[in-house]
Amino acid sequence: MAHLLGGLATPLLYKPIAASFNNNYTPTSSSSSHALDSLYIKRAAELSDKSAGLTAPHPNFGCVIATVPNGTVVGEGYLYAEGTVPAEVQAVEAAGEQCRGATAYLNMEPGDCHSNNSAVSALIKAGISRVVIGIRHPLQHLRGHGIHALRSEGLQVDVLGEDTQNKTIEEALKACLFVNAPLLYRAASRVPFSVLKYAMTLDGKIAASSGHASWISSKKSRTRVFEMRGRSDAVIVGGNTVRRDNPRLTARHGGGHVPRRIVLSQTLDLPEEAHIWNVSEVPTIVATQRGARRSFQRLLASKGVEVVEFDILDPRDVMDYLYDRGYLSLLWECGGTLAASAISSGVIHKVHAFVAPKIIGGKNAPSPVGELGMVEMTQALELIDVCYEQIGPDILVSGFLQPVPDLTPTIPSIQETSAIDPTISPYESNIIFFYKTWDPYGAFSNFSLHPIQMPDEIGELVTWSSVEHYYQAQKFVGASDPVAKICIEEIKCAKSPEEAARIGRRIQRQQPNLVRPDWESIKIDVMYKALKCKFTTYPYLNSLLLSTAGSVLVEGSPHDLFWGGGRDGEGLNYLGRLLMKLRSEFLGDSSTSQNSLLHQTSENK
Repeated sequence: MAHLLGGLATPLLYKPIAASFNNNYTPTSSSSSHALDSLYIKRAAELSDKSAGLTAPHPNFGCVIATVPNGTVVGEGYLYAEGTVPAEVQAVEAAGEQCRGATAYLNMEPGDCHSNNSAVSALIKAGISRVVIGIRHPLQHLRGHGIHALRSEGLQVDVLGEDTQNKTIEEALKACLFVNAPLLYRAASRVPFSVLKYAMTLDGKIAASSGHASWISSKKSRTRVFEMRGRSDAVIVGGNTVRRDNPRLTARHGGGHVPRRIVLSQTLDLPEEAHIWNVSEVPTIVATQRGARRSFQRLLASKGVEVVEFDILDPRDVMDYLYDRGYLSLLWECGGTLAASAISSGVIHKVHAFVAPKIIGGKNAPSPVGELGMVEMTQALELIDVCYEQIGPDILVSGFLQPVPDLTPTIPSIQETSAIDPTISPYESNIIFFYKTWDPYGAFSNFSLHPIQMPDEIGELVTWSSVEHYYQAQKFVGASDPVAKICIEEIKCAKSPEEAARIGRRIQRQQPNLVRPDWESIKIDVMYKALKCKFTTYPYLNSLLLSTAGSVLVEGSPHDLFWGGGRDGEGLNYLGRLLMKLRSEFLGDSSTSQNSLLHQTSENK
């Protein structure tokens, strides 16, 4: 698979499976069987793409179940977001009894985290006889675990392309790589997946000599840009873009979530009033050089804008920082100067160029990419895996500056190494970090898919999809304003813990009058009660928690300085503290030892 090139297409476009072959088609040879496998793997990838922009940094998973031998699709599903029902579970539920003896097609190996094997269990219990997987899981601590679990239960598991290669299989594998390109880049390169987007005239200008740029591309192209933003964690611009265009950088028509806005400016020579400083809907981060315009930094802080200083404002350093903050996919909508700097730093992976059938001329009119220091055409950077698409009157040219990383080679995990050499410890210290649900201890997260039942105001039990759903809703319980009840219901119905968190935080920012007056004093107790319910309800979670006895638990969120440990250990780590307190309670420790442990953790922060 090392020769496969490409990246995430936006959006993925495939012909419907029904148009590609007859559902009553019966494979008569090995080649036709591979063709059928490839088509269904491509369909699984297409399904998984439906969650793009909603899952970061979670992988995109899709599942198709087809009967044998006629190949009729009887069930499909995709992982909507972290903490929601796995794709495999959805597909099994849709197929019902037709799962017996059927084949399941997955674009990626199941990513069940430690103690949460619902995806694998669903396939086994349903009677699936064969599983075809597009690519192995890119995260080392999960790679091979799903395949091993399925094979140990007697299921035939085939990884597409590992025994046979042909053009049809290569196209299917490309589809699997494309749909999870951001995760693959992040896992291999330790930087977020970065896409440079720009619109230019036929003569290569992004604005007139005066700087006027509205609008180069068509309305249909601008709608596509909104979709791209909705699939990204953040949108990056430079100071010139803020000064010249005063952008909002929203995903108004694109669906999905609203990405954060990030401004890179060395001097902070920026306007005091700008649309991007309004953080009521979505946060804004400004990255700048250390010491730049302290008074303006204070002004931005007063507006709720986060300012991050760097010794030298270099795109590579900014990407390292955003990687540590958990970002997966970034969309660069900057001018030519910053675009050139980002390309030279090697942080741009893909390019989307909207070319409008217009000519504006101008010797001094800006171009999409500034000076790169190249003097010969032989030095030109060539895009790979290029595709062309007409959008209204415009042409969208997309291609990749770097191939999707090849993560095929299997490297022994630290657990496997420890089994060979017992002197090697799986952990460098007795600190256990957890963050997202696919981490080794990700089930500790308040975002994990473990519904809980908690009493409401009159004592009746109410089911919540996750601890995070319950926690966010409790912010507005008891408020006299009837709008608060509507907010609670909106949070309760959120499709995923991420959405519940976004809704709760947005309402808290925009309508602080709806938040219960005692929230700051009771929120720790609210979280503790919810966690206790979760770890009491699920015995395997209780066992997992008890297995960490003697270790310090740290919630690894780099940007949550209250519940998490922070990027450099500056966070308060209250989620880790509560779990340790709960662990002590389950172990029957005295309150004295509990307080001692919490005090010791606080001193170590």
